Amino acid sequence: MSLKSYIGAEFLADETVGLCEPRGLKALADTSERISRTNLEMCWAIDDWPKWRQTAHDIKAFTVANLDTLLDQFAKNLESKGITVLWAEDADEANRLVLEIAQKYHVKTVVKAKSMLSEEIELNHCLAEHGISALETDLGEYIIQLANQRPTHIVMPALHLKAAEIGQLFTDKLGEPFTAEHGELTMIARRRLREQFIAADMGISGINFGIAETGSFALVENEGNIGLSTTLPKVHVALMGIEKLLPKLEHLPLFLNMLPRMGTGQKLTSYVHLFNGPTEGREMYVILVDNGRTKMIEDPDFRSMLHCIRCGLCLNNCPVYRHVGAWAYGWVYPGPMGTVLTSNLVGLEKAHTLPFASSLCGACSEICPVKIDLAHKIVRLRRKAIDQKTKARKWLDILIWKGYAWAMSGKFRYKMLMACMKLGMRFVPFLPWHPDKLGQWTRGRAIPQIPKESAFRDWWRKRP
Repeated sequence: MSLKSYIGAEFLADETVGLCEPRGLKALADTSERISRTNLEMCWAIDDWPKWRQTAHDIKAFTVANLDTLLDQFAKNLESKGITVLWAEDADEANRLVLEIAQKYHVKTVVKAKSMLSEEIELNHCLAEHGISALETDLGEYIIQLANQRPTHIVMPALHLKAAEIGQLFTDKLGEPFTAEHGELTMIARRRLREQFIAADMGISGINFGIAETGSFALVENEGNIGLSTTLPKVHVALMGIEKLLPKLEHLPLFLNMLPRMGTGQKLTSYVHLFNGPTEGREMYVILVDNGRTKMIEDPDFRSMLHCIRCGLCLNNCPVYRHVGAWAYGWVYPGPMGTVLTSNLVGLEKAHTLPFASSLCGACSEICPVKIDLAHKIVRLRRKAIDQKTKARKWLDILIWKGYAWAMSGKFRYKMLMACMKLGMRFVPFLPWHPDKLGQWTRGRAIPQIPKESAFRDWWRKRP
């Protein structure tokens, strides 16, 4: 059976599973806001925070500018430590390489540490198609896998679910007595997963940071599942996007300080693992995956998107993400970073709607720890989507905006437009049907109350 073509995970253009996570929207919005507030408080408490951001930006800019040389150095240093290095141009090749390793060692069961790259290439589906069971061991990913859902956040996959919903899920899927107590839910997952760690034939992980200078790589976590997934099985396969590289070991402490503050609101994660080669009797593989990243390097407008350290803070601060959740973005990366990354990796022919699903408030650019100007990248994607004549270029939209420009360019025309809008909105609730875009808006929202008079214009006219 042939593997999925090029990019891996299917982009859900028309059949997105709801425009928001079912029953989870309020939980997602509240939790995102709370985490964001904690993140910001921790950052502004650091006097050198602006300097940290600039330094991180400069290090990542240097990395991307010299990526070919650094990758070559990284691969040679890995191999000198007994690590087998493999290169994957796309999702097909990455999946094929993992499958070949699994078949070589007669693997039947796999335990997986959290890896967004494995979500991107849909590795679990590939393994399942060939009779290999892959179990997610990160608690959030484990819950999502049981629920047969996609993650709703790149750091906290089950952010949209409440404890009672998880308790019911454990009852339905695992036959456990119902509980909504956090500690008991954690112990249920821990007991179930411990058995799998011991029995697994292979462990798969991502890589948070690769160090070109030393040929080592770092993984951070809070639960201990990465340590168990990568040391108990006899074979460890680590997947790394080619941009997840740092030039020198001395650069690592800065990012180990920034990532937890941005991602989970901690000064440091509970565990930091630094891998320097396999132990005796075990095998270690590192697969370096391109999957569209090289194309981004060639585009100066979007090259800096490869600076992203996947902290998820732009999601927490994005008003659109808070209101619609992750699934509405149609792919594995949601929020502002997902808008830019997805549009470049899967192409605007598929993702042409994403750049327009933004308020352009700029909160993402203001807080990004590596200073990626996401807001302006989204604007450029809008222009690109129109210039490439994708489906984003609709005659009705063109007509509406031309009419809007005409109406806004004269005082009398503006007054007439406002009068027509007020009149029309008063009749909307009484319409037996709501056409096209009006229907999309009103199905889930109440029409705003129309003021009796325009406050600003009346104030301006009556001012002293």
